[in-house]
Parts: sequence; structure tokens; C-alpha cells
Amino acid sequence: MTTQTTRWSQFGVLITVFFFWGFVAASNDILIPVFKKAFNLTQAQSQYVAVAFYVAYTVGSLIYVAISKVMGLDLLNRIGYKNGICLGLVISALGTLLFYPAANTGSFNLMLSGLFIVGLGFSLQQIAANPLAIVIGDPKTGAQRLTLAGGINNFGTTIGPLLVSVAIFGSVLSGGTEASIESVKTPYLVLGVAFILVAIFLKFSSVPNQIDLEKLSESEAQDSSKLIHRKSALGYPQLVLGMIAIFVYVGVEVSTISNLPAYLESPEGLGLETSQIAPFVSLYWASLMIGRWGGAAGAFNVGAGAKRWLTLLLPYVAFGVFLAVNAIMKHEVSQFFGYAAVIVLMILATLASKGNPARMLLYFAACGIAALLIGMFTTGWTSVVAFISVGLFCSTMWPCIFALAITGLGDKTNQGSSLLIMMIMGGGLVSLAQGLLADKVGVHFSFIVGVACFAYLAFYAIAATRTLRNQGIDLDKLAAGSGH
Repeated sequence: MTTQTTRWSQFGVLITVFFFWGFVAASNDILIPVFKKAFNLTQAQSQYVAVAFYVAYTVGSLIYVAISKVMGLDLLNRIGYKNGICLGLVISALGTLLFYPAANTGSFNLMLSGLFIVGLGFSLQQIAANPLAIVIGDPKTGAQRLTLAGGINNFGTTIGPLLVSVAIFGSVLSGGTEASIESVKTPYLVLGVAFILVAIFLKFSSVPNQIDLEKLSESEAQDSSKLIHRKSALGYPQLVLGMIAIFVYVGVEVSTISNLPAYLESPEGLGLETSQIAPFVSLYWASLMIGRWGGAAGAFNVGAGAKRWLTLLLPYVAFGVFLAVNAIMKHEVSQFFGYAAVIVLMILATLASKGNPARMLLYFAACGIAALLIGMFTTGWTSVVAFISVGLFCSTMWPCIFALAITGLGDKTNQGSSLLIMMIMGGGLVSLAQGLLADKVGVHFSFIVGVACFAYLAFYAIAATRTLRNQGIDLDKLAAGSGH
């Protein structure tokens, strides 16, 4: 087996974990309207689901930093990256067990506790898996592999809402419209078993347990003599600004979809029943898959022309997956055919960025602002499509920000990764902020919160470019999107 084949085999095992992150994160968006009705919650209170799940990332990262400090050595350097992911999977599996007593007793707090523990496990998995995905293979395509992993993550986000919706409401053909809290336990218990099985499989796989971070840092620089070495990861401006960028990026991605069900049920939206929301939630998360599959084209070892064609074709393959899955679930998919035209805009932005992560972040942030403004100042189907398209423009932001933020950190990369994962709490806090605003001004205009988030991301794209160039970093080596 060649070295390249081995690396792709290792990467294939690793991205299974990315699938689970997406499955659970997107399933939360089905739980939010269900819990809101079952427990008679306000829009802000319903966002506690997002708060519990995403704040767990921050708590998990703080625990990671504290343990590393007590040990006097980075935790992952001590136990290994693969072992860290396996431990995280076991922790998440323990969290799913709480759904059984929570569902039986109808306890909202116990369900939130289960989600919190699942998130704790995910935080350790993310701290280890993201840098590992970047370094398995050629550094020049590291961020593109992270984009590809994100595409697998979003396959999980596409089918997660559909499967959980079926578990709660029953099949579409049965006409179920009332939520059963007790039925929530089944998919999460099955998921817990899957976590354990993947942990065992990963433990005995060929995925490396250790990586050389200093060597990676030197490979990223045009002139290694310009690299700066700080005592702490917080000494690197690209990381500090990147932490805020991760906070607002996850914030706008999660808050948009967390509040979208309420808008879909409103008169300004489509006036849907809760049981009819799943395919729209699925399309939002599928939009991230669509963008990431296109952005991952550069991760494949093919010529420039082939990469360009993959950038054009893969998004529609992903869209086809969404349509196929929803058709199997007996949802009416013809209403979504027109979304193919919106995908063209995302592809054009991807091609215009020419693979530069900072440029891609800037262009996609601008498109995100435009999408939210259109959604806010229109109603009905037009506004719904505009809000859903935010998923397209969030699609490649994670790898862009992550690659820009940890570049040049050397042996501080793990610390930097944990700090970035810590900021995933933005998914909960920004969602809560939008929920509070929605209770005051209505859900329609609460999406202005997302506009502010995208504005900061545009700023970070410009600021990170300046900072990294001053450190002698070649941004074209960090090609995060199309790979051109």
C-alpha cells in the first residue's frame, strides 16, 4: 500500500467522527420546536438546547487546558491524538444514556444535561481531529481535507433531522403531527452504541497517535526565519482574532437554523406545522454539505482542469443526495428544485476566491450578509430560501478560519486548537441572543444578529491576511477551497 493510499485510508476512518458531530448538531434543530411546544417554552428558552450543547465545547476546552497545565504537558501530546478521539467518543456515549431516564420522566433539564455531556465529548474529539485532519497528507491541501471532512459532517446534518423527525413524529405517510418526548430516547441510545463501536474501530486503526507540529509550521512559511515563537498561543494575533471569528461563525450558523423553525411556522414565513419542518432544516444543513463538497475539490490529487470540474459538479451531487434522501422519506422535493440556481452563486464565489482562505472567507461573508438582508426584507418562499442559503455561505468558513488561526503556531497548535474549539460556545450564546431579540421584535427581524456576525468575519479575513503576510506565511499554500 502506497503512502498516499495509507493516508487516505487513515483520513477515511477519521471522518467518521465528523459525521457524528453533524448528525447530533442538526438533530438538535428538530428538538428545539418539539421541546418548545412540549414544555411550553418561549423562543429564548427553547434555545437552551443550543446553549447546553455548544457551551459544553467551552467547558470541555477549559478542562483540557486545565489538565494540560496541571500535567505540565499538552494532554494530547501525552495520551495521543487517536486516544483522545476515542476517549471523547466514550464521554459522548455516556451523555446519550441520560436520554432514557429524561424521556421516561419528561425532564427537560435531564435532556439538556445529556446534550451537555455529548458536547463535552465532542469538544475533545474536535481538539484532536481538526489538526489531525490537516496534517494527514500534503500540508498544501490540509484545509481542503478539513473542508472534505466538513462535507461528511454535513451528510450527517442532512439525514440527522430527517431520521430524528421520523423517530419523534413517525413517518410522513402516517400523518403524525404530535411530538412524543418519550420517543426521543431511541435514536440517541442507538447513537451511543455507534459512538462506542467507532471508538473501538478507531483504536485499532492505522490513524497516527502523534504528529510533528513544528515541522508543519516550518512547511507553511516562505521564510521560516520570520516565524514568531510565543510562550502562549494567545501571543499570536491571528489566533486571538480567529477565536472571535469562530465564536461569531458558529453563532450565525447555529442561530440561523435554530430560529428558522419559528419563522417557518409564522405567518410571514410559510405557516408550517412543526412536523413539516424537517425537510427545510435538512436543506439548510445540506447547504453546508453542498458548499463543502465543492470546496473540497482541491483535496483530490487531480489536475487543475479536473479540480475545476469537480468544483462545479460536486455541489450538485450533494444537492442530489439531499433530494434523494428526502424523496426516500416521502417528502415533496419538487418545491426545492429552484434552489439549484442559488447554488450557482456559491460556486461563483468559490471560483473567484481561487482557493485563498482569506479571500474565500471575505466573499462568503459578503454573500451571507446579502442573504440575511434579503430574507429580512421579504416574506414567504423568497425569504425562506434566502435564510436557508446562509448554510451555503457558512459552508467553508470553518476550515478557512481554522487554517488562518492556527497557521504558524508550531508547538502551540494544540493549545490554539483547544482555544478555537472553546469558542464554539458562540452557537449557543448567539442563538440565545437572537431568541431574546425575537421575543421582543419578532423572529423575522431577529436575523439582524447574523448580519453583525458576518460583518466581523469579513473584517477577520482582511486582518488575518495582513498578520500572516507579516510573518512570512504564504496564504496560497493554505488553499482552503477550490484548490486552483
